[in-house]
Amino acid sequence: MKYDIIIVGAGPAGYVAAIRAGQLGLKVALVEKSAVGGMCLNWGCIPSKALIESAKLYKRIKNDAATFGIEGIDKMKLSFNWKQATERASQIVKRLTNGVSFLLKKNGVEVIQGKARITSATTVTVENRSLEANHIILATGSYHEPLKAKLPSEKVVELNRFFALDELPKSIVVVGESSIAVELAQFFALIDRNVTLAVPGERIMPLADEYLANYMTGKLKKDKINLIFNVGDASDESRFEGDELVIGSHRVKCDLVINSKSRKGVVPEMDVDVRVSNGFVVTDEHFRTSVQGVFAIGDVNGLSMFAHVGSAQGLHVVNYIKGIREPLDMNAIPMNMYSDPEIAQIGRTEAQLREEEIAYKVSEFPLSANGKALAEGYTEGFVRMLSEEKYGQVLGVQIAAPNATDMIAEAAAFMSVESTIYDVAKTVHAHPTISEVFMEAGFGAVDKPIHM
Repeated sequence: MKYDIIIVGAGPAGYVAAIRAGQLGLKVALVEKSAVGGMCLNWGCIPSKALIESAKLYKRIKNDAATFGIEGIDKMKLSFNWKQATERASQIVKRLTNGVSFLLKKNGVEVIQGKARITSATTVTVENRSLEANHIILATGSYHEPLKAKLPSEKVVELNRFFALDELPKSIVVVGESSIAVELAQFFALIDRNVTLAVPGERIMPLADEYLANYMTGKLKKDKINLIFNVGDASDESRFEGDELVIGSHRVKCDLVINSKSRKGVVPEMDVDVRVSNGFVVTDEHFRTSVQGVFAIGDVNGLSMFAHVGSAQGLHVVNYIKGIREPLDMNAIPMNMYSDPEIAQIGRTEAQLREEEIAYKVSEFPLSANGKALAEGYTEGFVRMLSEEKYGQVLGVQIAAPNATDMIAEAAAFMSVESTIYDVAKTVHAHPTISEVFMEAGFGAVDKPIHM
Protein backbone atom coordinates (compact mmCIF):
# COMPACT_ATOMS: atom_id res chain seq x y z
CA MET A 1 0.00 0.00 0.00
CA LYS A 2 1.41 3.42 -0.94
CA TYR A 3 0.62 6.64 0.89
CA ASP A 4 1.50 10.30 0.54
CA ILE A 5 2.62 10.38 4.17
CA ILE A 6 3.32 7.77 6.83
CA ILE A 7 3.35 9.22 10.35
CA VAL A 8 4.89 7.15 13.14
CA GLY A 9 3.40 8.09 16.51
CA ALA A 10 -0.15 9.22 17.33
CA GLY A 11 0.49 11.83 20.03
CA PRO A 12 -0.38 15.54 19.62
CA ALA A 13 2.38 16.02 17.03
CA GLY A 14 1.44 12.96 14.97
CA TYR A 15 -2.35 12.99 15.11
CA VAL A 16 -2.60 16.74 14.42
CA ALA A 17 -0.34 16.35 11.38
CA ALA A 18 -2.41 13.36 10.23
CA ILE A 19 -5.74 15.17 10.57
CA ARG A 20 -4.45 18.24 8.72
CA ALA A 21 -2.94 16.13 5.95
CA GLY A 22 -6.22 14.27 5.60
CA GLN A 23 -8.11 17.56 5.40
CA LEU A 24 -5.85 18.57 2.50
CA GLY A 25 -6.69 15.38 0.61
CA LEU A 26 -3.46 13.50 1.23
CA LYS A 27 -3.47 9.73 1.72
CA VAL A 28 -2.16 9.19 5.26
CA ALA A 29 -1.22 6.22 7.43
CA LEU A 30 -0.78 6.84 11.16
CA VAL A 31 1.17 4.11 12.96
CA GLU A 32 0.86 3.78 16.76
CA LYS A 33 2.22 0.95 18.91
CA SER A 34 0.16 1.89 21.98
CA ALA A 35 -2.83 4.25 22.26
CA VAL A 36 -4.01 7.08 20.04
CA GLY A 37 -3.34 10.37 21.83
CA GLY A 38 0.12 9.37 22.99
CA MET A 39 1.59 10.34 26.32
CA CYS A 40 -0.19 13.70 26.45
CA LEU A 41 -3.77 12.49 26.25
CA ASN A 42 -3.38 9.13 27.97
CA TRP A 43 -1.04 9.66 30.92
CA GLY A 44 0.52 13.11 30.58
CA CYS A 45 -0.92 16.55 29.90
CA ILE A 46 -4.63 15.88 30.19
CA PRO A 47 -5.01 13.50 33.17
CA SER A 48 -2.31 15.32 35.16
CA LYS A 49 -4.01 18.69 34.66
CA ALA A 50 -7.37 17.18 35.66
CA LEU A 51 -5.79 15.92 38.90
CA ILE A 52 -4.14 19.27 39.56
CA GLU A 53 -7.51 21.00 39.23
CA SER A 54 -8.99 18.56 41.74
CA ALA A 55 -6.14 19.33 44.13
CA LYS A 56 -6.49 23.10 43.71
CA LEU A 57 -10.22 22.89 44.42
CA TYR A 58 -9.57 20.77 47.51
CA LYS A 59 -7.06 23.31 48.81
CA ARG A 60 -9.37 26.24 48.10
CA ILE A 61 -12.33 24.69 49.88
CA LYS A 62 -10.14 23.86 52.86
CA ASN A 63 -8.38 27.22 53.12
CA ASP A 64 -10.70 29.83 51.63
CA ALA A 65 -14.33 28.72 51.99
CA ALA A 66 -14.91 30.60 55.24
CA THR A 67 -13.33 33.78 53.83
CA PHE A 68 -15.87 33.71 50.99
CA GLY A 69 -18.74 33.41 53.46
CA ILE A 70 -19.31 29.67 53.05
CA GLU A 71 -20.10 27.93 56.32
CA GLY A 72 -20.80 24.37 57.46
CA ILE A 73 -17.64 22.70 56.15
CA ASP A 74 -16.05 20.40 58.70
CA LYS A 75 -12.34 20.49 57.93
CA MET A 76 -11.79 17.41 60.06
CA LYS A 77 -13.91 15.40 57.62
CA LEU A 78 -12.50 16.98 54.48
CA SER A 79 -10.18 14.68 52.52
CA PHE A 80 -8.86 14.14 49.00
CA ASN A 81 -10.28 11.05 47.27
CA TRP A 82 -7.49 9.85 44.98
CA LYS A 83 -9.59 7.14 43.31
CA GLN A 84 -12.44 9.51 42.51
CA ALA A 85 -10.06 12.15 41.18
CA THR A 86 -8.33 9.64 38.89
CA GLU A 87 -11.70 8.30 37.72
CA ARG A 88 -12.70 11.84 36.69
CA ALA A 89 -9.39 12.22 34.86
CA SER A 90 -9.94 8.89 33.09
CA GLN A 91 -13.37 9.97 31.87
CA ILE A 92 -11.88 13.15 30.39
CA VAL A 93 -9.13 11.12 28.70
CA LYS A 94 -11.68 8.71 27.23
CA ARG A 95 -13.78 11.53 25.82
CA LEU A 96 -10.79 13.25 24.19
CA THR A 97 -9.19 10.10 22.75
CA ASN A 98 -12.54 9.03 21.31
CA GLY A 99 -12.81 12.48 19.76
CA VAL A 100 -9.37 12.22 18.17
CA SER A 101 -10.17 8.74 16.79
CA PHE A 102 -13.38 10.13 15.28
CA LEU A 103 -11.53 13.01 13.59
CA LEU A 104 -8.89 10.68 12.17
CA LYS A 105 -11.59 8.47 10.67
CA LYS A 106 -13.57 11.48 9.45
CA ASN A 107 -10.54 12.78 7.55
CA GLY A 108 -9.64 9.45 5.97
CA VAL A 109 -6.54 8.68 8.04
CA GLU A 110 -5.74 4.98 8.24
CA VAL A 111 -4.66 4.11 11.78
CA ILE A 112 -2.35 1.10 11.91
CA GLN A 113 -1.64 -0.55 15.27
CA GLY A 114 1.85 -1.89 15.82
CA LYS A 115 5.55 -1.14 16.16
CA ALA A 116 7.12 0.59 13.19
CA ARG A 117 10.57 0.11 11.66
CA ILE A 118 11.90 2.62 9.13
CA THR A 119 13.40 0.41 6.43
CA SER A 120 14.24 3.13 3.88
CA ALA A 121 13.52 6.79 3.13
CA THR A 122 10.19 5.73 1.64
CA THR A 123 9.25 2.46 3.38
CA VAL A 124 8.08 1.39 6.83
CA THR A 125 7.30 -2.07 8.15
CA VAL A 126 4.67 -2.64 10.84
CA GLU A 127 4.34 -6.17 12.21
CA ASN A 128 5.72 -7.66 8.95
CA ARG A 129 3.45 -5.45 6.85
CA SER A 130 5.28 -3.24 4.35
CA LEU A 131 4.11 0.34 3.76
CA GLU A 132 5.40 2.84 1.21
CA ALA A 133 5.11 6.64 1.16
CA ASN A 134 6.53 9.74 -0.47
CA HIS A 135 7.23 11.20 2.98
CA ILE A 136 7.75 9.79 6.48
CA ILE A 137 7.18 11.81 9.65
CA LEU A 138 8.63 10.61 12.95
CA ALA A 139 6.44 11.70 15.88
CA THR A 140 7.44 9.04 18.39
CA GLY A 141 7.66 11.26 21.48
CA SER A 142 9.98 10.95 24.47
CA TYR A 143 10.47 9.13 27.75
CA HIS A 144 11.94 9.87 31.16
CA GLU A 145 15.39 8.41 31.61
CA PRO A 146 15.13 5.66 34.23
CA LEU A 147 16.79 6.06 37.59
CA LYS A 148 20.05 4.17 37.75
CA ALA A 149 19.81 3.69 41.49
CA LYS A 150 19.11 0.13 42.62
CA LEU A 151 15.91 0.89 44.51
CA PRO A 152 13.12 -1.60 45.25
CA SER A 153 10.83 -1.68 42.22
CA GLU A 154 7.74 -1.20 44.39
CA LYS A 155 9.23 2.06 45.67
CA VAL A 156 9.77 3.70 42.26
CA VAL A 157 7.04 4.86 39.89
CA GLU A 158 7.47 6.02 36.30
CA LEU A 159 4.90 8.56 35.15
CA ASN A 160 3.15 6.15 32.78
CA ARG A 161 2.17 4.06 35.84
CA PHE A 162 1.40 6.94 38.19
CA PHE A 163 -2.34 7.15 37.50
CA ALA A 164 -2.77 3.42 38.07
CA LEU A 165 -1.68 3.62 41.72
CA ASP A 166 -4.34 2.38 44.14
CA GLU A 167 -3.39 4.98 46.73
CA LEU A 168 -0.85 7.66 47.48
CA PRO A 169 1.47 7.27 50.47
CA LYS A 170 2.28 10.03 52.94
CA SER A 171 5.89 10.89 52.02
CA ILE A 172 6.93 11.25 48.39
CA VAL A 173 10.17 12.21 46.64
CA VAL A 174 10.00 13.65 43.11
CA VAL A 175 13.24 13.56 41.11
CA GLY A 176 13.58 16.20 38.38
CA GLU A 177 13.72 19.90 37.58
CA SER A 178 11.28 20.42 34.70
CA SER A 179 7.78 21.87 34.76
CA ILE A 180 6.42 18.33 35.11
CA ALA A 181 8.48 17.73 38.26
CA VAL A 182 7.36 21.06 39.76
CA GLU A 183 3.70 20.36 38.96
CA LEU A 184 3.91 16.95 40.61
CA ALA A 185 5.59 18.31 43.72
CA GLN A 186 2.93 20.99 44.11
CA PHE A 187 0.14 18.50 43.47
CA PHE A 188 1.29 16.31 46.35
CA ALA A 189 1.66 19.33 48.63
CA LEU A 190 -1.84 20.53 47.74
CA ILE A 191 -3.34 17.22 48.92
CA ASP A 192 -1.40 17.23 52.21
CA ARG A 193 1.48 14.89 51.36
CA ASN A 194 5.03 15.42 52.58
CA VAL A 195 7.03 16.23 49.46
CA THR A 196 10.70 16.46 48.59
CA LEU A 197 11.80 17.72 45.16
CA ALA A 198 15.29 16.41 44.36
CA VAL A 199 16.74 18.68 41.65
CA PRO A 200 19.71 17.41 39.60
CA GLY A 201 21.14 20.90 39.01
CA GLU A 202 21.22 24.25 40.76
CA ARG A 203 17.79 25.50 39.64
CA ILE A 204 14.32 24.33 38.64
CA MET A 205 12.66 25.18 35.31
CA PRO A 206 15.87 25.49 33.24
CA LEU A 207 14.01 26.76 30.15
CA ALA A 208 12.22 29.54 32.03
CA ASP A 209 13.48 33.06 32.66
CA GLU A 210 15.53 33.05 35.84
CA TYR A 211 13.08 35.53 37.38
CA LEU A 212 10.24 33.01 36.99
CA ALA A 213 12.39 30.15 38.25
CA ASN A 214 13.35 32.13 41.36
CA TYR A 215 9.73 33.11 41.94
CA MET A 216 8.59 29.49 41.76
CA THR A 217 11.45 28.36 44.00
CA GLY A 218 10.19 30.77 46.64
CA LYS A 219 6.63 29.54 46.14
CA LEU A 220 7.65 25.89 46.60
CA LYS A 221 9.42 26.77 49.84
CA LYS A 222 6.33 28.68 50.96
CA ASP A 223 4.28 25.54 50.20
CA LYS A 224 6.62 23.65 52.58
CA ILE A 225 8.07 21.50 49.82
CA ASN A 226 11.53 20.27 50.75
CA LEU A 227 13.96 21.31 47.98
CA ILE A 228 17.29 19.56 47.47
CA PHE A 229 19.51 21.03 44.75
CA ASN A 230 22.60 19.79 42.93
CA VAL A 231 21.94 16.12 43.61
CA GLY A 232 23.36 15.33 40.15
CA ASP A 233 24.11 11.65 39.80
CA ALA A 234 23.36 11.17 43.49
CA SER A 235 19.73 10.58 42.51
CA ASP A 236 21.00 7.54 40.59
CA GLU A 237 23.09 6.39 43.54
CA SER A 238 20.42 6.88 46.20
CA ARG A 239 19.36 4.06 48.53
CA PHE A 240 16.78 3.26 51.18
CA GLU A 241 17.73 2.89 54.80
CA GLY A 242 14.60 1.94 56.69
CA ASP A 243 11.87 4.46 55.88
CA GLU A 244 14.39 7.07 54.72
CA LEU A 245 15.81 7.71 51.27
CA VAL A 246 19.48 8.68 51.24
CA ILE A 247 20.34 11.08 48.38
CA GLY A 248 23.97 12.15 48.61
CA SER A 249 24.33 13.82 52.00
CA HIS A 250 20.56 14.16 52.44
CA ARG A 251 18.18 11.81 54.28
CA VAL A 252 14.43 12.24 53.82
CA LYS A 253 11.33 10.33 54.82
CA CYS A 254 10.12 8.49 51.73
CA ASP A 255 7.45 5.95 50.89
CA LEU A 256 7.58 6.42 47.13
CA VAL A 257 9.94 7.91 44.49
CA ILE A 258 8.44 9.52 41.36
CA ASN A 259 10.85 9.64 38.43
CA SER A 260 10.52 12.92 36.53
CA LYS A 261 14.07 13.23 35.23
CA SER A 262 14.97 14.85 31.92
CA ARG A 263 13.57 13.20 28.81
CA LYS A 264 15.10 11.55 25.76
CA GLY A 265 13.55 10.95 22.37
CA VAL A 266 11.91 7.64 21.51
CA VAL A 267 13.95 6.91 18.38
CA PRO A 268 12.33 4.14 16.34
CA GLU A 269 14.26 1.24 14.82
CA MET A 270 15.73 2.41 11.52
CA ASP A 271 17.74 0.99 8.64
CA VAL A 272 18.51 4.49 7.34
CA ASP A 273 21.17 6.90 8.57
CA VAL A 274 19.01 9.44 10.37
CA ARG A 275 21.32 11.57 12.49
CA VAL A 276 20.75 11.32 16.24
CA SER A 277 22.52 13.44 18.87
CA ASN A 278 22.17 13.29 22.67
CA GLY A 279 19.19 11.00 22.36
CA PHE A 280 17.19 13.15 19.90
CA VAL A 281 16.70 13.13 16.13
CA VAL A 282 18.50 16.13 14.60
CA THR A 283 16.41 18.37 12.33
CA ASP A 284 16.72 21.66 10.45
CA GLU A 285 14.38 24.66 10.59
CA HIS A 286 11.74 22.75 8.58
CA PHE A 287 12.10 19.63 10.79
CA ARG A 288 13.79 17.67 8.00
CA THR A 289 16.16 14.97 9.17
CA SER A 290 19.47 14.03 7.56
CA VAL A 291 17.55 11.65 5.25
CA GLN A 292 15.67 13.24 2.36
CA GLY A 293 11.89 12.87 2.76
CA VAL A 294 12.03 11.96 6.47
CA PHE A 295 10.89 14.53 9.05
CA ALA A 296 10.86 14.52 12.86
CA ILE A 297 8.37 16.51 14.96
CA GLY A 298 7.49 16.85 18.63
CA ASP A 299 9.49 15.53 21.57
CA VAL A 300 11.63 13.20 19.46
CA ASN A 301 13.58 16.12 17.97
CA GLY A 302 14.34 17.60 21.41
CA LEU A 303 13.43 21.19 20.53
CA SER A 304 10.58 21.30 23.04
CA MET A 305 8.66 18.94 25.33
CA PHE A 306 5.33 20.78 25.03
CA ALA A 307 2.41 19.19 23.17
CA HIS A 308 1.33 22.40 21.46
CA VAL A 309 4.84 22.84 20.03
CA GLY A 310 4.70 19.34 18.57
CA SER A 311 1.30 20.12 17.02
CA ALA A 312 2.64 23.36 15.52
CA GLN A 313 5.61 21.49 14.07
CA GLY A 314 3.25 18.88 12.60
CA LEU A 315 1.18 21.55 10.86
CA HIS A 316 4.37 23.18 9.60
CA VAL A 317 5.64 19.94 8.05
CA VAL A 318 2.33 19.22 6.32
CA ASN A 319 2.37 22.77 4.90
CA TYR A 320 5.98 22.26 3.80
CA ILE A 321 5.07 19.05 1.98
CA LYS A 322 2.24 20.96 0.25
CA GLY A 323 4.67 23.68 -0.87
CA ILE A 324 4.05 26.32 1.83
CA ARG A 325 7.52 27.21 3.16
CA GLU A 326 6.82 29.82 5.85
CA PRO A 327 9.23 29.61 8.82
CA LEU A 328 8.03 28.55 12.27
CA ASP A 329 9.37 30.95 14.90
CA MET A 330 10.02 28.80 17.95
CA ASN A 331 10.50 31.96 20.06
CA ALA A 332 6.88 32.92 19.36
CA ILE A 333 5.43 29.77 20.94
CA PRO A 334 4.38 29.91 24.62
CA MET A 335 5.88 27.86 27.42
CA ASN A 336 3.30 26.92 30.03
CA MET A 337 3.26 25.28 33.46
CA TYR A 338 0.14 24.24 35.40
CA SER A 339 1.50 25.06 38.83
CA ASP A 340 -0.15 27.06 41.61
CA PRO A 341 -0.28 29.77 40.39
CA GLU A 342 0.19 28.87 36.75
CA ILE A 343 3.34 30.02 34.98
CA ALA A 344 3.70 31.01 31.32
CA GLN A 345 6.23 32.81 29.17
CA ILE A 346 6.84 33.67 25.54
CA GLY A 347 9.67 35.25 23.62
CA ARG A 348 13.15 35.94 24.86
CA THR A 349 14.35 35.71 28.44
CA GLU A 350 16.53 38.31 30.12
CA ALA A 351 19.53 35.99 29.79
CA GLN A 352 18.98 35.75 26.03
CA LEU A 353 18.62 39.53 25.67
CA ARG A 354 21.85 40.09 27.57
CA GLU A 355 23.63 37.48 25.46
CA GLU A 356 22.39 39.15 22.27
CA GLU A 357 23.40 42.55 23.70
CA ILE A 358 19.92 43.99 23.18
CA ALA A 359 19.11 47.02 25.33
CA TYR A 360 15.78 46.39 27.04
CA LYS A 361 13.51 47.57 29.82
CA VAL A 362 11.35 45.61 32.26
CA SER A 363 7.82 46.55 33.30
CA GLU A 364 5.80 44.56 35.80
CA PHE A 365 2.32 44.77 37.27
CA PRO A 366 1.07 42.67 40.22
CA LEU A 367 -2.26 40.89 40.46
CA SER A 368 -2.64 42.31 43.96
CA ALA A 369 -3.54 45.67 42.36
CA ASN A 370 -6.14 44.19 40.01
CA GLY A 371 -9.83 44.41 40.92
CA LYS A 372 -10.92 41.08 39.40
CA ALA A 373 -8.04 39.25 41.08
CA LEU A 374 -9.04 40.72 44.44
CA ALA A 375 -12.69 39.73 43.89
CA GLU A 376 -11.69 36.17 43.01
CA GLY A 377 -9.23 35.90 45.87
CA TYR A 378 -6.28 35.21 43.55
CA THR A 379 -3.83 38.01 44.25
CA GLU A 380 -0.57 36.10 43.96
CA GLY A 381 1.21 36.71 40.68
CA PHE A 382 2.17 39.28 38.07
CA VAL A 383 2.66 40.12 34.41
CA ARG A 384 6.20 41.03 33.44
CA MET A 385 7.09 42.50 30.06
CA LEU A 386 10.50 42.80 28.39
CA SER A 387 10.64 45.44 25.65
CA GLU A 388 13.28 46.84 23.32
CA GLU A 389 14.55 50.11 24.79
CA LYS A 390 14.62 52.35 21.70
CA TYR A 391 11.43 51.50 19.77
CA GLY A 392 9.49 49.62 22.43
CA GLN A 393 8.89 46.33 20.61
CA VAL A 394 7.71 43.63 23.01
CA LEU A 395 10.39 40.93 23.12
CA GLY A 396 9.19 38.71 25.94
CA VAL A 397 6.33 38.26 28.41
CA GLN A 398 6.24 36.29 31.65
CA ILE A 399 3.13 35.62 33.70
CA ALA A 400 2.41 34.11 37.09
CA ALA A 401 -1.36 33.97 37.60
CA PRO A 402 -4.19 31.45 38.12
CA ASN A 403 -4.94 31.45 34.37
CA ALA A 404 -1.48 32.32 33.05
CA THR A 405 -1.61 29.52 30.48
CA ASP A 406 -4.69 31.15 28.93
CA MET A 407 -3.52 34.74 29.36
CA ILE A 408 -0.26 34.09 27.48
CA ALA A 409 -2.28 33.79 24.26
CA GLU A 410 -2.81 37.57 24.29
CA ALA A 411 0.93 38.07 24.50
CA ALA A 412 1.40 35.59 21.64
CA ALA A 413 -1.08 37.56 19.53
CA PHE A 414 0.55 40.95 19.96
CA MET A 415 4.06 39.55 19.60
CA SER A 416 3.10 37.81 16.35
CA VAL A 417 2.49 41.23 14.77
CA GLU A 418 5.57 42.80 16.42
CA SER A 419 3.52 45.06 18.70
CA THR A 420 5.14 47.71 20.83
CA ILE A 421 4.52 48.75 24.42
CA TYR A 422 2.44 51.62 23.01
CA ASP A 423 0.13 49.15 21.23
CA VAL A 424 -0.26 47.18 24.46
CA ALA A 425 -0.96 50.30 26.54
CA LYS A 426 -3.64 51.63 24.20
CA THR A 427 -5.48 48.31 23.87
CA VAL A 428 -8.73 48.71 25.84
CA HIS A 429 -9.51 45.77 28.12
CA ALA A 430 -12.89 45.04 29.69
CA HIS A 431 -13.20 45.94 33.38
CA PRO A 432 -12.94 44.18 35.71
CA THR A 433 -10.77 41.46 34.15
CA ILE A 434 -7.43 39.91 34.99
CA SER A 435 -6.24 40.76 31.47
CA GLU A 436 -6.13 44.45 32.42
CA VAL A 437 -2.70 43.74 33.88
CA PHE A 438 -1.37 43.69 30.28
CA MET A 439 -2.53 47.26 29.74
CA GLU A 440 -1.01 48.27 33.08
CA ALA A 441 2.33 46.64 32.21
CA GLY A 442 2.21 48.45 28.87
CA PHE A 443 1.65 51.79 30.60
CA GLY A 444 4.43 50.89 33.00
CA ALA A 445 6.84 50.51 30.10
CA VAL A 446 5.69 53.75 28.43
CA ASP A 447 5.52 55.84 31.61
CA LYS A 448 3.62 54.72 34.73
CA PRO A 449 0.84 52.19 35.38
CA ILE A 450 -2.59 53.74 35.93
CA HIS A 451 -3.38 51.86 39.13
CA MET A 452 -0.02 51.98 40.87
